Amino acid sequence: MTADDPTPQAAYLAAGVDTDEVDRGLTNLVDRIRRNWLPPGEFGGVQLPIGYFANVVNIGGGKGLAICTDGVGTKAIIAQMMGKYDTIGIDCIAMNVNDLVCLGAKPLTFVDYVAVDHANSQMLEAIGIGLARGAEEAGVSISGGETAQLEDVVRGFDLAGTAVGLVSLDRILTGRDLAPGDLVVGIASSGMHSNGFSLARKAFFKRRDPLSLNVTVPGTDVSLGDELLRPTLIYVRAALEVLQQAQSVKALIHITGDGLLNLARVESERVGFVIDDLPRPPAIFKMVQQYYPVSTAEMFEVYNMGIGFCMVVDKSDVDLVLSIAEKHDLRSSVIGKVIDDPNKRVYLPQYRLVGHKKHFHQQ
Repeated sequence: MTADDPTPQAAYLAAGVDTDEVDRGLTNLVDRIRRNWLPPGEFGGVQLPIGYFANVVNIGGGKGLAICTDGVGTKAIIAQMMGKYDTIGIDCIAMNVNDLVCLGAKPLTFVDYVAVDHANSQMLEAIGIGLARGAEEAGVSISGGETAQLEDVVRGFDLAGTAVGLVSLDRILTGRDLAPGDLVVGIASSGMHSNGFSLARKAFFKRRDPLSLNVTVPGTDVSLGDELLRPTLIYVRAALEVLQQAQSVKALIHITGDGLLNLARVESERVGFVIDDLPRPPAIFKMVQQYYPVSTAEMFEVYNMGIGFCMVVDKSDVDLVLSIAEKHDLRSSVIGKVIDDPNKRVYLPQYRLVGHKKHFHQQ
């Protein structure tokens, strides 16, 4: 296999993650769990199909309870390797609230779940520091949680959580009104965030000559360990301000696993995206390819590649969105536009890539 191997997800599969098999299993799971859904107009009725960033349940009075759940994945292993646990909680909060706000919902509260092989009070306290910091950044409370000691199930620890929020049923944001010519504002990530760590660990540490956590990421003055543990950015406050002030917000999109292919999650059926002005990806992504034969197509399938969140708006609101992002110390720029495309493809002309569903392919 070479870095130009076109086989979809070849490197990620070799790292132990089969996203296509997960999708096949989810199809069967979704068919089963939808059988007990109430109609959307009834109290408790589910409003959206499964597959968007979060979902909404009708709680009466025109209000919806937005809810989602996520974890930090194998980034937890990096925290263990570093012996540093006071930022991983930020990632857990971020992965949830960033998804929740994509619906136009205001996140309200959060509950966490920590599974450990053995109780360690100092580690748990440090995880709590990050959770509290993330909750403060997101403007949510932490209203409960669970700590489980599962020696026979986990090695080290696992961290996940659930966020809930509120949104008016008539204001749920899913991208249904996108139109050709709308612009995509990309907001920078802080780095790898919380996706693709199985592949990163395969590249850096599961090799005959594992890299040291202290090695410097090329082109930076940051150690590999510190770079990998850099917390996921929380976009909630900026997104809520944009929702409040901009008149033409049509979609908010959290760029996580599947990278910029997340753009195609929007409800509009006849739109695609041309993303033709991407900033240079952070150095950590080039370093992954330096140490492991990952195609550029697969890098864009697995990682955010420098864009952590997108806002799709009419051109009349672009300057306002950019100024709000700057106010919240977020780097942003117009990275592309919406086009007419019944196949909902994502085009990256800078890299000669075309994305459809779960995969990018070379043009």
